[in-house]
Amino acid sequence: MSRFKSVGQAQRFLSAHDQINVIFRPRSHRLTAISYRHARSDVFDLWRSYALEMTA
Repeated sequence: MSRFKSVGQAQRFLSAHDQINVIFRPRSHRLTAISYRHARSDVFDLWRSYALEMTA
């Protein structure tokens, strides 16, 4: 928590980070290596399209 000004600020960041982290980290123990790579690739493509929409 050294870089956060308050506990509330840290909690808000971690709450949002957790939701994003779940998207980018598919459950690798349930997937084959190739399926895991495809899932990660799909997620990054989706993230790029969202980022473009937000900047446009």
